[in-house]
Amino acid sequence: MVDGVAQRPTLHARDVSVTYKLGMGKRLTAVDGVSFDVEPGAVVGLVGESGCGKSTLARAICGLEPLSGGAIDFGGEPVTRLGFARRPRPLLRIQMVFQNPYASLNPRRTVRAQLEDSRRIHPGSAPTVAQLLDQVDLPASAADRYPHEFSGGQRQRVAIARAVATGPDLLIGDEPIASLDASLQARIATLMQTVARETGSSLLFISHDLAVVRLIADRVLVMYQGKVVESGPTEQVWNHPAQPYTRRLLAAIPVADGLGRLPEVLPLDG
Repeated sequence: MVDGVAQRPTLHARDVSVTYKLGMGKRLTAVDGVSFDVEPGAVVGLVGESGCGKSTLARAICGLEPLSGGAIDFGGEPVTRLGFARRPRPLLRIQMVFQNPYASLNPRRTVRAQLEDSRRIHPGSAPTVAQLLDQVDLPASAADRYPHEFSGGQRQRVAIARAVATGPDLLIGDEPIASLDASLQARIATLMQTVARETGSSLLFISHDLAVVRLIADRVLVMYQGKVVESGPTEQVWNHPAQPYTRRLLAAIPVADGLGRLPEVLPLDG
């Protein structure tokens, strides 16, 4: 709420369902009646085991999957499935950072060229390429290199810079740390949180790693078999989980020396 006036959620999802046809008259409901909001500037974690529907929901939010039921509203604009026509300009302010940093960048174009493409989408005055790289702790000299010249963690930082270059209102991280070394995971997650805070974007961070999500998220949504079975402030869900499934997820977090310690966040160097 600003000056007594309630703010419109950045993202408003109501009764969202996504169903796939399997043939022989069979169907698979990957997302089943999910409802939630992402408020302006919020960091929301979406957690659950592999196959629970997290990535399908993320793709639906971006218009990459058709809805079989419900609706998604982004800043007052209904999200519809992407087709061959140009995407409505307001929906360009949803940007996703994908899981595989080796597949998400064009190997034949320099970092500068790919960032410049995204800068042209920015609705206002876009940061320079050097400023974008600085935001993700990469030197300005990285602009004239190609993706194959970077490590996995560095490529993911380039992907974050490319998403931020558009001036998004909503960043979505679709398991953006899953393919990285354990030593990098918490660092990249924290970087995404920091960049979102600095740019005023909301962040929907999708992961099966509850310890990392606890490190960065204001709120948590727990997904199981296509449904959101629990949601609330991160510390409340962590310390007082209401659902047996959430308790099982928390119990599965590795424990070091008998203590449920959070991942150590070290300087970015990979």
